[in-house]
Amino acid sequence: MTPREDHEREASQILDSCYSQIKDIEVDYIDIRYEIKKETDIGFESADIKEVGSNTTDGYVVRVLNNGGFGLSIVTKLEDIPWAIDKAKEAAKVISATDRSALADVPVVKDIIMLELELDPRDVPLEEKMHLTRKYNDIMLAQPEISSTSLAYSEVYRKKFYVNSEGTRVAEELMTVSMSGQAVASRDGVSQNVRVSIGGSTGMKNLYGREDVFVRRAEIARELLDAEPVKGGTYKVLLNSSMTGVFAHEAFGHFSEADGLENNKSLREKMQMGLKLGSDKITIIADSTMEGDLGYYQYDDEGVKVKKVTLLDKGVLTGRLHSRKTAANFGEEYTGHSVAEDYRYSPIIRMGTIFVEPGDKEFDDLVKEVGDGLYICDAKGGQTVGGNFTFGAQYGYLIKDGKIGPMVRDINMMGNLFTTLENIEAVGNDFHLSERGGCGKGQWNIKSAHGGPHMIIKDTVVGGV
Repeated sequence: MTPREDHEREASQILDSCYSQIKDIEVDYIDIRYEIKKETDIGFESADIKEVGSNTTDGYVVRVLNNGGFGLSIVTKLEDIPWAIDKAKEAAKVISATDRSALADVPVVKDIIMLELELDPRDVPLEEKMHLTRKYNDIMLAQPEISSTSLAYSEVYRKKFYVNSEGTRVAEELMTVSMSGQAVASRDGVSQNVRVSIGGSTGMKNLYGREDVFVRRAEIARELLDAEPVKGGTYKVLLNSSMTGVFAHEAFGHFSEADGLENNKSLREKMQMGLKLGSDKITIIADSTMEGDLGYYQYDDEGVKVKKVTLLDKGVLTGRLHSRKTAANFGEEYTGHSVAEDYRYSPIIRMGTIFVEPGDKEFDDLVKEVGDGLYICDAKGGQTVGGNFTFGAQYGYLIKDGKIGPMVRDINMMGNLFTTLENIEAVGNDFHLSERGGCGKGQWNIKSAHGGPHMIIKDTVVGGV
């Protein structure tokens, strides 16, 4: 028997077992999700190894919809599922008194998906993973004026099984690997740090031969020791792909997640389909169907096939991300974006891969078009409150007379989403997506990839000295 046949047989057995638990339950709708999750972590702090470990967990999530009430229960043992169903039914009864839900109709699907990886991490010994992590950490630590480093290897393998009372049966494997950390440069009591990350969802192959990435990040940290803090003011800014991606994800993307809008009347009015929200230059797309990308998956945690969604088309709002519940609420098309961190959680609406679509401008032409302004690089945290945002950048450069000048640091970019969308003047023809994800909207999502091209925004407020 081939590995694929073994995989399909095991998946079918688990799906049969799960379905047998719910097939005779008399409610309007019921589903059950079973997940096996294996994590491997290795961590270095400067020359010292701080963590090496691996663990496997599993569990079941039961959801019941009855008389408009949606209830949920979570257990870790198959024999406890009848108890979980009873608890979910009780919760649905209580909730139906105050909150009534419906689900959008979706196709019934039956599918079993097996991972196809370039160097499967499960075939690589733990010692080799530790050796590679140490190697990259030592490369950063050996660079001039680097006083400390941190670097962590993370591997998350998820084996997901989903069935519902409508007849859908889906099994899918997901693998995410990354190395991430920082290099800290110090001189005369002054320290500067720069983050580093590599990874993806196609296996470990992308982690090898990346020495130049770690050297360059350490060099940037050292160069920041000579950089002046940026002067606060209003600038025309050129964002690199990291900053463009964070803007797309944080400032705009969360307002495209329908669960954040359904009970917010004022925001829902601002985000009506067909409204012109921004410049003709800006198109934003959510697309987790791109095979090989960090955010790639085929089915969400409601057994719905994920779709590519054009959220903003030349400044016009054209799409939104939905669960089955919000699709029914809004009367809009389901999109397959209801995702849970793991078996401990009910799915919520999440972005997978979101990006600004490339334009037609070469990088050098963008720099010339800025004239006098700032080139802002690599996101460093941020927050969005209402329609207003603040994003930090790891470093940047002054632009003078259309040429890139000295490095600057301590950069914070801030603004209002809707004003900023209108102020987008030009979009580059390059394109880059993040290799490591992370979004903390209620649950942690390691598959939240973002990116795009370089992009010019006029009249941007930048905090500094």
